[in-house]
Amino acid sequence: MNDRSRQARGRWGEDRAVRMLERAGHRVLDRNWRSPEREVGGELDIVSVDGAVVVFCEVKARRRAGHGGALAAVDDGKQDRIRRLAESWLRLHRRHDVDVRFDVVTVVGVTLEHHRSVF
Repeated sequence: MNDRSRQARGRWGEDRAVRMLERAGHRVLDRNWRSPEREVGGELDIVSVDGAVVVFCEVKARRRAGHGGALAAVDDGKQDRIRRLAESWLRLHRRHDVDVRFDVVTVVGVTLEHHRSVF
């Protein structure tokens, strides 16, 4: 799969994940957010609010199951990067003393699954 088709699948998966989260009552605050702080690299796929909880949601889209699955792609390194980005987002949006949660939405083929509090 080339980079363009991978990007298109990822974008399609993120769009579907946003709709799924909104149907579940989330209010989406940010998509594809990158920190302006140079030392914090990477991107937050979706930032939303679920009740009073700020949710940082990673979306992993795969054409088919295999190789440990889409959820396994959110390894320790990816989790650390998402945590650093979340800290930056919270700091820059002046959200102090809030409850946070780290979710993953997996997209395998056309099937979406929302995994709450993954890490």
